[in-house]
Amino acid sequence: MVAVPTELLWAFIGLILTILGTFVGASITSPPWQWSQAGVQAYPLGVSFQIGAVLLVGCMGGRNAAVLSQIAYLGLGLAGFNVFTYGSGINYFREPSFGYLVGFIPGAWVCGSLALRVLPQLESLAFSCLCGLLTIHVTGLVYLIVAYAFSWVTAPGVLIFQAMYQYSIYPFPGQLAIACAVAVLTYVLRRLMFY
Repeated sequence: MVAVPTELLWAFIGLILTILGTFVGASITSPPWQWSQAGVQAYPLGVSFQIGAVLLVGCMGGRNAAVLSQIAYLGLGLAGFNVFTYGSGINYFREPSFGYLVGFIPGAWVCGSLALRVLPQLESLAFSCLCGLLTIHVTGLVYLIVAYAFSWVTAPGVLIFQAMYQYSIYPFPGQLAIACAVAVLTYVLRRLMFY
């Protein structure tokens, strides 16, 4: 269990990391044993660090801090602060990607709930990150289906299957790599911080 002042600190950290992660693209490097021959090569994953921030605050600060940070993030974006990938404002709910942003809240809750149940083990942290990531995608897919069924999405010429590919299938491998990295980072940080 995380103390309330610590939860608020992690909520603030989660909010800042989510905002910054929105605009920073994720990459991986070539294996270290190839660095002497070809140098360090970076390969973009095609996603941002946004999901990593959601999962990290869940694993480190727990479900309350993670949920609070994501509610604040959505609130800022809907209030008009340019913190979302494609803009901001109250009409952002018409974007096909909005369901995935809404999914940050239950995804953070699931990840945070599972991560702090047991002592830090790499397997349990990876499982909590995977469950959080899957929750985000399920929420986003349900939102897409409902939004297309009621025609409130403003994506002219984009079919629902194209939107599903663009927002779930295409980014999932990169997001899965980020979730694995978050599990390892969290494992190390929690061991260093003794909780």
